[in-house]
Parts: sequence; structure tokens; C-alpha cells
Amino acid sequence: MFFRKKKEQQIETAIQQRSTDQSYWANVKRQFRKNRVAVWSLRVFYVILFIAVFADFLSNERPLVCKLDGNLMFPVLKQYAVSAGLSSWNEKFVTTPWHEHQYDFAIWPPIPYSSTTIDKKNRNFTSPFDRQEVKSGRWHHLLGTDELGRDVAAGMIHGTRIAISVGVIAMTIASVIGILLGSLAGYFGDNNLQMSRIRLVLNLLGLALGIFYAFVARGYALGAGAEESGFMWQLLISFGIFTGIMVAANLLASVLKKVPGLSSRVNIAADILVMRLIEVFNSIPGLLLILSIVALTKPSIMNVMIIIGFISWTSIARFIRAELLRIRNLEYIEAAQAMGFGEARIIFRHAIPNALTPVLITIAFGIASAILTEAFLSFLGIGVAAEEVTWGSLLNLARTKFQAWWLAIFPGTAIFITVTIFNLIGEGLTDALDPRLKQ
Repeated sequence: MFFRKKKEQQIETAIQQRSTDQSYWANVKRQFRKNRVAVWSLRVFYVILFIAVFADFLSNERPLVCKLDGNLMFPVLKQYAVSAGLSSWNEKFVTTPWHEHQYDFAIWPPIPYSSTTIDKKNRNFTSPFDRQEVKSGRWHHLLGTDELGRDVAAGMIHGTRIAISVGVIAMTIASVIGILLGSLAGYFGDNNLQMSRIRLVLNLLGLALGIFYAFVARGYALGAGAEESGFMWQLLISFGIFTGIMVAANLLASVLKKVPGLSSRVNIAADILVMRLIEVFNSIPGLLLILSIVALTKPSIMNVMIIIGFISWTSIARFIRAELLRIRNLEYIEAAQAMGFGEARIIFRHAIPNALTPVLITIAFGIASAILTEAFLSFLGIGVAAEEVTWGSLLNLARTKFQAWWLAIFPGTAIFITVTIFNLIGEGLTDALDPRLKQ
């Protein structure tokens, strides 16, 4: 009896496991694992992501942990608080280089230099194999130095963070814009989006006021924030102002639409408007548009991320529009409409989640494109502050001295590997999401 019950439990578990394995994403995962090149590319991406996230702990002129004058300190962690304006350094840490203090003990990062640390004794393009004037092998510049004496290995590590940040943030911005506009175009088409006259007028007015007060009027604050490493905070404030104005406009519209004559509804041709906007963006060469905008803004890597994101949304919008044109006529969407669900709930909880398949592929290729664009701009010395060290800026330094091979080989290889693995991951997703390969 016991063995029969145990056997039944095993059969039931196997049936449940089999039904779980037949789910859509289980099939995608299984199909993706068949592509060994894509799997190894994903593993390499994990390594690159680890370097980007923990760049300050891998390369820094400050100790990870130290004891100075009887006080236990964590300088790398404290620097985050200093950058956020929550703390400040003692004067002695500002005037005296970190490696010149007399520590009771200190644990240094694997590379004891920051990307901006200048070693005056090893300037003028010191090769990794040259004799270097350092107090011990611990301070050897593993990948050499540039003209100013900055450590190339430190620049490579911090350049990894910038490259991944550019790709992720730029494509996040592009995804938000593309998914919203593409969803409106695909789900509503030209005849299904209607809005009261007063809500349309107030939304257009709120949009104009929101852009002006949140971004134009706060241009100086945003610029100052970019220079003082507080750009994200200032940007969040601007988005908060913009959101507040739009919410206020819609609340006012909800009140005023009760007035006779203001509640009449007008049809909005969402599909035509979005597609014409996509055509306008696609008709302008992307690089020319980036160079034009960058020339009008202050040099900042954050500005580069935002600009790349704002011009990269068109392909995402086209793909999700095409998916929603198909999905909006399926039975589960019609059932949700028949049950009285609101349009917003249907779009965000049912339609968009089932239309994201081609978007994932586009994002993978888009990240590679964004990283390559940022490297190109840095190579030209455009859009990035002079003190910022990126893979592209290191390549740019190699132009001034052709004998400094390490300034071309290491960042060039890093750009090649990173762009290649994202393209391979994108190809792997393309194959895994192909419905013809799911048997």
C-alpha cells in the first residue's frame, strides 16, 4: 500500500513537472540553452555586468577597509555617501593622496588606482612591460598608463560601467517611449481612441506646461546637477513636476467634463500620428541628430544616454504595434472587454505582456548599438566630459601616439567583445522565440 501511494505521488509529480516544462517560457529557456554560443555569450555578459556593478571595489585609489589614527574606515563605501551629499571628507583626505597616509592596516582593491588618478612618475605613455617607478609590484600599472599617467586598467574597469550604463539606461528610455506609443497605435488604431474635448485640450496644455516647467525652466538645475553628479536626482524632480502637471490636468478634466458642451468626445487617429512620428525620426540620420543635440548640451555621459534613448525608440514602437494589431482581435482580449475591464487594465495586464517577445530581441541589439554609439562619440571627444574615461576616449588617446599599442588593443577588444556578445544574445533570443522551433 505504501509503495503504491509513493508510486502514485511520483507519477503525479512527473505529470506536474511535464506540464510546467511545456509552458511558453520553459520552452524558450530550453531552446535558448541549445544555442551554446548564446549561452556562453550570456555568461560573458554576467562577468561584464559584475565588473560594471563592482567597479569601485575592483579599482579605486581609496582602500576598501583601513584603520587610520585608531579609527576603522570604509572609504569606498563612504564615497557613495559623499557623492550623494550625505557626508563629507576630512580636509586631510582632500589635500593628501590616499596612498601617502600612514595606516595601521589597509586592504586595497585589486587595482589601487581610480580612472582619474594621475601617477606623475609614470606619465607619457608607460607600457605595461616598461620599467615603472612604483614602490612595489602591488602598485604596478598592469595595462600601462596614458599621457597624463592615468592607469589604463582602472580606465577599462570604469569604462565598463559607463558602457553598460549607457546601453541599459538608453534602452530603458527607448523601451518606455516605444512601448507606450506602439501600444497606443497598435491597440487603438485610428478609430478606437476617443477622448472628451476638454480632456484633449487640457492634456495638450499640460504637456506643453509640463515640458516647459519640468525641463526648460529647470535647464540650469539639470546642467548643474550633471556637473555635480546629482543629475539623476534633478531628473527625478523634473519627472515629478511633469507627472504632477499631467495628473492635475486630468483631474481638472474629470471635473470639467460634467459641464454641458465639454463632454463631447472626439476621435484621435493614434496609429497615423505615431507612424508619422516614427517616419519623421527615421528620416533624420541618427548620428547627425545625436551630434546636433550633443553640440547644444553640456558634455555629460548622462546627456549621451538620454539622447541615444530618445532616438532609439522607433524600432521598439513598430514591433509592439505590429504585435498588438494581431493580439487585439484574439479571444482573451475580447473576453476581457466583455467582462467590462478598463482599457488601461487590458493594455498593461493582458496585451503588452503578450506582445513583448520581439521587443526583447530589439533591446538586446539596441544595447549593443548604444554602446557602439557612445564609444564612437567618446572617440571623437564629443558629448563626454574631459575627465570621463571611457573605452572610446582611450581609443582617442591612441591616435596621438601610435606606439602606445595598449591604448588601442585593450579598449578596442573590450568594445568588440561587448558588442558581439549582445548581438549573439539577440540572435539566440531570435531563435528561441521562433514558434517554428518549439517542438
